[in-house]
Amino acid sequence: MTTIGSLQRLSATSLSKLILAEQASAATAAAGTAGGSPTLAIIDVRDDDYIGGHIKGSQNVPSRKLDAMLPTLVRQLQDKETVVFHCALSQQRGPSAALRYIRERERLMPKEVETKLTSAADSAAVEEVVGADGEGKEKEEEGEKKKPVNQKVFVLDRGFVGWQEAFGLDERLTEGYSKELWRDGYWM
Repeated sequence: MTTIGSLQRLSATSLSKLILAEQASAATAAAGTAGGSPTLAIIDVRDDDYIGGHIKGSQNVPSRKLDAMLPTLVRQLQDKETVVFHCALSQQRGPSAALRYIRERERLMPKEVETKLTSAADSAAVEEVVGADGEGKEKEEEGEKKKPVNQKVFVLDRGFVGWQEAFGLDERLTEGYSKELWRDGYWM
């Protein structure tokens, strides 16, 4: 059984590699060559502290609304290979949300899928998802019915606070960043 302690962490650097690989795959698909739909989902569970920026492409599902949103979230993310949860520091809300998501997914799709908690270091996890060459894995052909896939679920190490320290000013990776709000560190 999955516990908070068994949840795997993903560093900001490893997540940035995943995001950039997804962006490259999307650009390739837009150019008409091989590529496909995103295989990565980032769920930001910050509440009133969802200010000062966010990870590009992330979805904000405030922790106070998570329980009501879980069945919908499980369906929306059923075709994602990797799901990363985070809050401001990823000490309480992010890990709790990841655990609740895993349990809801197992409840709704008990025999169809496996939700994996990898034991490898996150650099190995990134290599598995992105591929050793940095290119995304083959995607489903368009027109095929989306079905649930096995997933890897992570918690972003150090949350958005750690993310913004490393990538806050990188517009490829962060949207709506306000340097002034983060000048003195995390304030909540």
